[in-house]
Amino acid sequence: MIVADLYPETIKIETESDIVAARQAGRNMSRELGFGTIMQSRMATSISELARNIFLYAGKGTITISPIERDGAIGLQVTAVDHGPGIADIRKALEDGYSTSGALGAGLPGVRRMMDEFDIQSVPGEGTRVQIVKWR
Repeated sequence: MIVADLYPETIKIETESDIVAARQAGRNMSRELGFGTIMQSRMATSISELARNIFLYAGKGTITISPIERDGAIGLQVTAVDHGPGIADIRKALEDGYSTSGALGAGLPGVRRMMDEFDIQSVPGEGTRVQIVKWR
């Protein structure tokens, strides 16, 4: 499958079932781009974490999954955006074990470890944008 044959897909995250839809869309697109089964699972897990964060902390937002090509390399880019409360301390949120919801605190740090590129921007009271990239 060639990147030019695939189009970005945006999934609105408003319910728990939207998390599953985003996860599946990411798995499908990574498969179409030729990622192996382990990388497909890592993409699906990362997308699930980002979508769950939107659902839990902001209530609603979007996940956009895009095929990308840079210098001949093929990859998958995922952008998670919400207009929720934002993250007051990004550095703390990226520490293993840190959680404000009582969960394991492996979400964002785990996503960052599984991806080749990870960027997070958040403004308290305005929202959060996380962009990840995995290269094939």
